[in-house]
Amino acid sequence: MAATTDGNRDAAQKHPPVQKRNTAQKAAVRTALEQSPGFISAAKLHHQLIEEGGTIGLATVYRQLNALAEAGEADTITVQSGQLFRVCEPDGHHHHLVCEVCGKAVDIEPPSEAWIRKVADEHGFTVTGHVLEVFGRCPDCAAKPTPENP
Repeated sequence: MAATTDGNRDAAQKHPPVQKRNTAQKAAVRTALEQSPGFISAAKLHHQLIEEGGTIGLATVYRQLNALAEAGEADTITVQSGQLFRVCEPDGHHHHLVCEVCGKAVDIEPPSEAWIRKVADEHGFTVTGHVLEVFGRCPDCAAKPTPENP
């Protein structure tokens, strides 16, 4: 191996590039996520995989979901109950209307970019990015009685 001037091995030879592996577990998580009708928690997805006869650990499900999100292949949002995931639509940056009961999500058009910049400017901010998630109850979940609204 080639040595650098300080005597250390060349970094490229010392640490070869990490290969993305396609494992059966990754495929199972992705398939289950694709079949989910909306956002879903790692725990619920794990439960579904186990119910279908899978032998995957919850930590592995979390790892695979976060890897999909980091690769831009899954959307992730944080709600009061924790982090939720869904397969990412291929059209890039988008915003959601999310049912806080069942996780159903609808892509929505946000306020204009001009409005976002105007509001930021009014408060002395420079916009570097934005996230817009609107939460509520879908028609099916809104029709169900709740302790607050029997």
